[in-house]
Amino acid sequence: MKFTMFKTPQPKNFTYRPRYYDKAKEERERRKAELGYESKLDHGENLRAMISQRWRKDDSEKSRSRFKVASYLVMATIIVGSIYVIFLTDFVDKLVALFGVGR
Repeated sequence: MKFTMFKTPQPKNFTYRPRYYDKAKEERERRKAELGYESKLDHGENLRAMISQRWRKDDSEKSRSRFKVASYLVMATIIVGSIYVIFLTDFVDKLVALFGVGR
């Protein structure tokens, strides 16, 4: 054993506990807060979760509304186009003559 007059430096000990992000757990906690169950979120985080839920709801309603309008426009275009082709062109007459129906 070696004897020294001065204190030799020792490596410093520390406790390192790695942290990781668990997305599923965060979503569960946020959902609990939105539903009003007990959770670890404080009042500010709870309020933030409720506002976020309202925004998601509004966004989904807007996208549904846009989809309805677009689908109605497509259907109206198809109907108007069909009426135009049937009554205002001779396409149907040529089609009937081509297949020989009505002879």
